[in-house]
Amino acid sequence: MEYVKPERIWLKDHAKLNERWIQQRIAEDPSILGLGDLVLKDRERLQPRAGRLDLLLQDPETNRRYEVEVQLGRTDESHIIRTIEYWDIERKRYPQYDHCAVIVAEDITSRFLNVVSLFGGSIPLIAIQMSALQIGEQVALLFTKVSDELPLGLVDEDEEVQETADRAYWESRATKATVAMADELLEIIRTFDSGLDMKYNKFYIGLAKGDRPNNFAIFRPRKSNMRLEFRLDPSEELEQQLEEAGLDVMEYNRRTKRYRLRLTESDFEEHRELVTDLLKRAYANSNV
Repeated sequence: MEYVKPERIWLKDHAKLNERWIQQRIAEDPSILGLGDLVLKDRERLQPRAGRLDLLLQDPETNRRYEVEVQLGRTDESHIIRTIEYWDIERKRYPQYDHCAVIVAEDITSRFLNVVSLFGGSIPLIAIQMSALQIGEQVALLFTKVSDELPLGLVDEDEEVQETADRAYWESRATKATVAMADELLEIIRTFDSGLDMKYNKFYIGLAKGDRPNNFAIFRPRKSNMRLEFRLDPSEELEQQLEEAGLDVMEYNRRTKRYRLRLTESDFEEHRELVTDLLKRAYANSNV
């Protein structure tokens, strides 16, 4: 196989290739950004009193939207402001979706990264550095994620600041019957990891092996039911399975990446096999 050394070219100074050409390439195949199998929702999207958003992409499975701004050359202050402004407009106009700002530029400067760090995770912002490589008469585009969203802390990571409780606390807050459902769930879990025990906290009952939490599933007993939360990525197939089972499914928590079910004792008995499968999948997912 013959090695060919590519030549990087700067599109900002290119005579023929411009920002519109870049937009077209992304619009034709949004997956080149490396953000997943996204689809094009809109292009040059008019913003009220604020110009036009270059590209609006959407994840067809999670319905998450990405407000994408493309800039040739270096990132600058006006481009950062514009990207955040368009993201803010879109999330206010369409709050039913989860939104993420994306800035694509040929040169992501250290100053830009310093500015992003000031947001402290309050603005979901992804920075992607774009490189154009010429090989003979052909041009390739390479997109590299330079700055990702700051991941929000999960329940496990906040374990040390959770106030501890005990079984009596939960039996008084809920009922002995619904707390006993947590015991039954633990027995199921112990069929594939015998070392796990319940860990009582004031906001939930978690799982731990020794002093190490493993909250792939957590329990929140209530007066009339048990809220079971398990960590799995969103899946249309899984959601259809839960719907067909007739279970009481709450809205998916995108921050903690958890499905949430309200289980009564009769639900648990009728769908024990399904619940067991969900717990096994969540456990396997936590050990990937």
